[in-house]
Amino acid sequence: MSSSESARETVFRARAISKTYQMGEVIIHALRGVDLDLYAGELVVMLGASGSGKSTLLNILGGLDHASEGELTYRDQDLSRASDAQLTRFRRDHVGFVFQFYNMIPSLTARENVAIVTDIAADPMRPEQALDLVGLADRMDHFPSQLSGGEQQRVAIARAIAKRPAVLMCDEPTGALDSKNGIRVLQVIEQINEEIGTTTAIITHNEVIASMADRVIRLKDGRVDEVQRNPTRADPADLNW
Repeated sequence: MSSSESARETVFRARAISKTYQMGEVIIHALRGVDLDLYAGELVVMLGASGSGKSTLLNILGGLDHASEGELTYRDQDLSRASDAQLTRFRRDHVGFVFQFYNMIPSLTARENVAIVTDIAADPMRPEQALDLVGLADRMDHFPSQLSGGEQQRVAIARAIAKRPAVLMCDEPTGALDSKNGIRVLQVIEQINEEIGTTTAIITHNEVIASMADRVIRLKDGRVDEVQRNPTRADPADLNW
């Protein structure tokens, strides 16, 4: 660990994390002894091909799944032994999720889709504030069918950040977008990371996105294959998509 990393607050500490699935008589090893630390306020890109274990790792870090083996803590909270109810509270109180598909409710406006989260959060932003942060102040009363794919993904980001999460987990957030909308979405994610200080993890198979991260964590065959620190973060607008 570098001196700069040791000086930063550790948000997640994962040690020997493994995940197996039983498929009939076959055991699938999704993760194989992953050691990983994530630090407060950093933006991390987790790179890997399909089947590398990156989505499984994100789901475990975000409290959507349990590891089969290993130790995982979020600050001083032991997630590896948490009950389903405790993981639900952890997700509600600390984590925002952005997925490849936007999961909008078609009959609700952008404002109402965000309000679904703010109605249950302890200290939320107003939906209007969250939508303004992602550049959609003039589109908040539009329905999903009236929004482009990039706009719908920005609504999804607004919904994720509206509860002021300490952690933002993004699973292939540009996977369904063209390059122009993909870059706009990455700019919004970077803006949230910098302005709110949210620890941000993006998983992707797109190598181009790696240069915008503080650190790049490469996964292969369920293991951490390489960790690379970027001396400077690239502007998403400069990515050679």
